[in-house]
Amino acid sequence: MLMAAIAVAMGFIFPTAAKLPAIAPSYSWKLLPPLGLHQPAEIDTLYTNYSLRFIPQTVSPAYAATGNYCAEGYNMIYFDRAPVSDFMFRDAISHWVPDEDKIRYYNTRIPMTLLGYSFGGGKENGQDDLSVVFSGNANKRLQIGAMLDYIYSKGMYANQAAKDFTWGLSGSYIGERFEAQVYGYHFALTALENGGITDDLYITDPAEVQGGQNSVQAKQIPTRLNAAQNRIQGSEIYFNGRYKIGFYEDEQVNDTTVVEHLVPVTSIIYTLKYRDGRRRFKNNNATENLEFWDNTYFNPTLTNDLQSYWSLRNTVGVSLLEGFNKYAKAGLAAYATYEVRKYKMETAMADPEQLATGDAQLLTPLPDINLPDGGSQNLMWIGAQLTKQQGHILNYDITGELGLVGEAAGEIKVDGGITTRIPLFGDTVNIAAKGKFTNLSAPWLMKHYISNHFVWDNNFSKTRTFRAGGEIYIPWTLTRFSAGVENIQNALYFDDQALPRQFGSSVQIFSATLRQDIHAGCFHWENRITYQTSSDKDVIPLPQLAVNSNMYVTFRIATLRVQLGLDCDYFTRYKPVSFQPATMQFYNADGPWIGNYPFMNFYINCRLSKTRFYLMMSHVNQGLTGDNYFSMPHYPMNPRRLQLGLSIDFAN
Repeated sequence: MLMAAIAVAMGFIFPTAAKLPAIAPSYSWKLLPPLGLHQPAEIDTLYTNYSLRFIPQTVSPAYAATGNYCAEGYNMIYFDRAPVSDFMFRDAISHWVPDEDKIRYYNTRIPMTLLGYSFGGGKENGQDDLSVVFSGNANKRLQIGAMLDYIYSKGMYANQAAKDFTWGLSGSYIGERFEAQVYGYHFALTALENGGITDDLYITDPAEVQGGQNSVQAKQIPTRLNAAQNRIQGSEIYFNGRYKIGFYEDEQVNDTTVVEHLVPVTSIIYTLKYRDGRRRFKNNNATENLEFWDNTYFNPTLTNDLQSYWSLRNTVGVSLLEGFNKYAKAGLAAYATYEVRKYKMETAMADPEQLATGDAQLLTPLPDINLPDGGSQNLMWIGAQLTKQQGHILNYDITGELGLVGEAAGEIKVDGGITTRIPLFGDTVNIAAKGKFTNLSAPWLMKHYISNHFVWDNNFSKTRTFRAGGEIYIPWTLTRFSAGVENIQNALYFDDQALPRQFGSSVQIFSATLRQDIHAGCFHWENRITYQTSSDKDVIPLPQLAVNSNMYVTFRIATLRVQLGLDCDYFTRYKPVSFQPATMQFYNADGPWIGNYPFMNFYINCRLSKTRFYLMMSHVNQGLTGDNYFSMPHYPMNPRRLQLGLSIDFAN
C-alpha cells in the first residue's frame, strides 16, 4: 500500500515484502518486544514493485478478501497469519492501520517530507490514496516525525465503499545514558458491507441470469446487503525508555586526542503502551435484518451494535548488556508486566410499543446463558530474555514468560531463535532455526459477546501450540527455503454458523516456502511458492499451494529508471472461509470451494530523481483465464482496472 511506498522516517512505516534500501547517512530501527531491543531496519525508496502495493492482493498471494482496497481480509498462508487479538475487530483490517510491529524509528540527519498519491478507476469506482510523511532531527540525538494517510475507495462492486484516515506523531532520543522512543496515532476506518453478490452466476455465467446478455457492469450486480456498514477507530500511545549504567573508558581518537565514552553494563527499562478501540455496526434495513442473519435477538428493524475496549500495559525490566567486556557474550534481562483491559458492549433495543404490535414474534429467543454487557481483566506476567545480537557467526534470542494474575494465570509463552552464518564458496550461507511454545487463554470477546444477531458466553480452555521450523538462504543462487510444523491443541475457530468454537483435539499444520529469484542482466524473475497442509480442514482450512510469480525487466532511459513486468498470484482450490460483517470475523464456510484462478497485473514502475510513479492494469487477464475469480464465496475479486500513482521525496 501507499504507506509502505512513501514512508520514510517519521516514526511509522508499513513494510512490504520487497527489500527496502537505506539512504546514507540516515538509518532506521525497530523495537523488539517486550523490552525494546533495537533491530536495524531499512528505509523505503524502492521503485521496483511499487505499483503492487495498491491492490488488495498486496497482503498475500492467498488472500480472502471482501474485495475492496483497505477493506477486510484474511491471510490464508497460515504461518503469516497473526493470532486473534484482544480487540478482534482490528484483525480483519490490520494490514491497513498502524500497529506496534510496523513502527520504524529514523535518524534522517536532514529534514525530509514525502508526498504520495495513487489513484485509479472512474467516477463510480475510483480509488484514491493520499499520504504525507515528515521526519526531521533537531540534533543528532533528537528526532521528531509526523504522518497523515487518507484512503478512499468506492469499490468496484455496489455497497462496497471504504475509507481510512490515519494520523500520528513520533519521536526518539538516543543519548549516551538515556534513550527513548515514543509514538501516538489514531485511525478511523469505515467500510460499507454488501454481504457478497446475490448470485455467483453474474461472474461465472452472466447470460444465465440476464436473459442472454453476456456482459455485466460490476456496479450493477445486486448484493445481499444494501444498508450495512462497519466503522472502527482506535488509538495507541507508546513509550519506551532505557537508562544505562556503566563505566567510562578512554578512547584514542587520534595521536593527540583522547575522549571518554560510556561502556554500558546494565540498563533499567520502562515501557508504557495504551491502546483503545471502538467499533460500531449498523444496518437499518428491516428486511435484511431478518433475512441475512439466522438470529435477531433485540431489534427486528434496526441493528446498531457498539463494542469498545481500552488497555493499559506497564512493563519494567532490568538487563545486563551484551558486550561490555569480553566475557559478556550475551545479554540477560528480567521483567514484569501488568495490564488492565476494559470491555463494553451495547446494542439497540426495540421500542416496547413496537414489540407490542406483533414484531416480538420476529425475534429469536435469547439462549439461557449469561449475557454481560462488559467486563474487565487485570493481568500480570513475569519474564526473562537471553539475547546475543553482536556475534559474527552465531546469534540467538530466547524469551520466556509466565502469567501470574487474573486470566493470565498459568499462561506460558516461550519464543526463541538462533541464526548462524557459514562461509562457503566465497560467500556466506545463512541458516536460522526457530521455535515457540504457548499456553494462552482465549481472547475475552471470543468468550463473551452480545449484539443484535450474535450472543455467546463460552468457557474455553487454554490453547496450546508448539511450532518449530528453520530457514536457509543461499546468496549465490538467490534461494531462500523455509519450513515449519505446528501442533495446536484446543484450537479456536469460527464454525459454519460464524460462532466461536474450540476443537478439543489436536490439529497439525505443515508449511514450506521456497523463494527463488533469477537475475540475468536486465531480466528478473522472482518467485514465492508456499506448500501447506492442515490435518483437519474443517477446523483450519488452507489452500495447499500458493504462488506469487513476478517477471520483469529493468532498464534506463537517460536518468529515468524503468521496471516493466507482469505479476501473478495463484492458489489452489480449498474449502473456503467467508466473512460475517456483524462480527467482522472470518469463519469456516459451507460453500463452494474457492481458488485455482491466476490474478495478474501488468505494470510499469519508474523513478526519476526523487520521484517514483507507476502505471498498472490490475487483473489484466480477466476473461482470458476463466471466470471463477472469487476470493471467498459470493465475494469476487476486483475486475480489470487502470491505476496510476506517484511518490515525491522532498528532501531539504
